Parts: sequence; structure tokens; C-alpha cells
Amino acid sequence: MKMKNTDIKNNWTTKELKDIYDLPFNDLLWKAQSVHRKYHNPNEIQISTLMSIKTGGCPEDCKYCSQSIRYDTDINLEKTLPLSDIIKQAKNAKDNGASRFCMGAAWRNLTQSNLAKVKEMVKEVKALGLETCVTLGMLTGTQADELKNVGLDYYNHNLDTSEEYYKKVVTTRTYQDRLDTLQHVRDAGIKVCSGGILGLGEENIDRIELVRVLANLDMHPESVPINRLVRVEGTPYFDNNDVDEFDFIRVIALARIAMPRSFVRLSAGRDTMNDHMQAMCFLAGANSIFYGEELLTTKNSTIEHDQKLLKNLKIKTMPVDDSEILEVEQKKLEDISIAVKNI
Repeated sequence: MKMKNTDIKNNWTTKELKDIYDLPFNDLLWKAQSVHRKYHNPNEIQISTLMSIKTGGCPEDCKYCSQSIRYDTDINLEKTLPLSDIIKQAKNAKDNGASRFCMGAAWRNLTQSNLAKVKEMVKEVKALGLETCVTLGMLTGTQADELKNVGLDYYNHNLDTSEEYYKKVVTTRTYQDRLDTLQHVRDAGIKVCSGGILGLGEENIDRIELVRVLANLDMHPESVPINRLVRVEGTPYFDNNDVDEFDFIRVIALARIAMPRSFVRLSAGRDTMNDHMQAMCFLAGANSIFYGEELLTTKNSTIEHDQKLLKNLKIKTMPVDDSEILEVEQKKLEDISIAVKNI
């Protein structure tokens, strides 16, 4: 008789998660590391690179975002980048050890004309043997199906914070809008990337609630990015206080325990973390980072610094799966064969 895996659950209560979050720090990290070792290689990190394919001009009013047209920041409005630029950066990302290439655009909704451009990007990046991820705003079910059909691996759509606190952060869309997009992504068979931002002025209970909502989805997100707010001058949250280091690490540990199989990613704000804090995050269960000098429009830790840190910690990077290239080439051959038969 097969034993039920009691680690994987989708019915967490707020009290259960709060009791875990409030454990003595050493006990919390021991519990998180124990879960982490059960499901992951504790000395291996997945590397992603994030590129802005269309910058600025977003009509949303997310109070943390430099790309909102509502705030006076130093971000210039740019058109969608040409495909050649994206391929070049994807190749560089792969050469530097990234196994996933993420493309982000400052859109509220994905139009059909922009969808056509993104589909070409996904196909070309996929052909390099990289996992593909996009973050493009809200999606319809049909659009999600189209992205799946060209081979998209991941779709990022963060919940940001708890549902209760969310309305203080964003008023141009609802929390349910975000959940609906995640459902469209999941229904299409695309892997879900969804997490949040710490430092929006929320309380610890909001962080616990964020983890609860993510962990109680029908399937846990395959990737859970945890961001530390990057304070951008001109945005309403520029004067926010930094999140306490131990509170941040506690959220990483809680996410690891609540979602054992997920990749928990240190995302924006790593340039404000010293090496010791990042090492503690890895101990707490983080096993993915964004690599590169810039994340969309904000600073990131340098590649050289990250390489030195991982070397000192004797943490290896997950290899690029070149079987992706073989799958893409096989699909091309099949398409050619079908076209020939139809002549």
C-alpha cells in the first residue's frame, strides 16, 4: 500500500503557518532545511535571467513599480525590443550559466498583436535549449493556450501580498484578477511562477497569508519568487522601511515548508542583501536566483559577485537541459514533414 505524502498539502490554515513562522529561528531553519533536503539537492541552485522586452508606460498603479506611467521615475518609455536583441541576450544568459530565460513586458493586458511577437520570442529562446518564462500582465484562457502551443514553460504572475493588504498596493486590478490569470495558466498546462514582494508596508500576518494562498492553490506553483522591495524614487513606496533580515529569511523558510517541491527564488533586492543573509536564505530553502546586472529596470547583484558567492558556498548551478534543443528540432522536422505532405 502506497503511503500518502503528508508533506504536500493544499489546505493550510493561517494558524498552522503562523505557528511554524513563530518557531525559534534555529528550529524553523532546521525544519525548512530538512524538508528542502528531502525534495531538492541542497547544494544546487537554479539560475534564471530576466530581461525587459518592453519597458515603461504601464497604466497600472502598483505603488512599488518604476514602470507605471502614473509616477515620475527616471524610466523612459521604450517599444518592444526586436527579436534579434532578445536572442542575443538569451545566448549570453545561457553562456553565463542560466537555465531559464524570463521575458517581461510592462503591459496590463496582452493584446493579440503583442501575443504574436511574444510567441516568436518563446520559440526562438526555446530553440537555444533554455526554459522559457514570460511575465506580461493578465491573460485570457485562449492566450494561455496559444503560449502553451509554442512551448512556453513558465508564466510569472505574482500575487504580491495578502488579499487584505493588496487593495492598499494596487487599485487598477483586483486580487481575483491575478488568481484568474494563474488559473488560466494552470489550465493551459503551463508551469506557474508566482510569489510576492516583502517591504510594501505589510505586516508579518500578510506575508503568512501570501504563503497560505499560494500553498493552497490546487497545485503549488513550480516557482515561487520572493522579492525584497527595491525602493524606486518617484514611487509612493520610495520611503518604505527595509524588511528585517530575519523576517525575510523566515518567509523563505515558511515557503519552503509549505511548498516542498517548489523552487523558491531570491529575486529583486538581492543587491541589498549581504552574502551572509543570502547564505541563510539558501539554508532556509531558497534554491533559485536571478542572474544578471539588472532585473527589468532595477539593479541586481553582479554575475561576478554571484559566481564568487556560490563558489565560496560550494553550491553548483543546475545544468542547462540540452534535451530541450532536441525536442525543438524534432518539432521543426515534424512541421516540415507535414508541410511537404500538404504540397
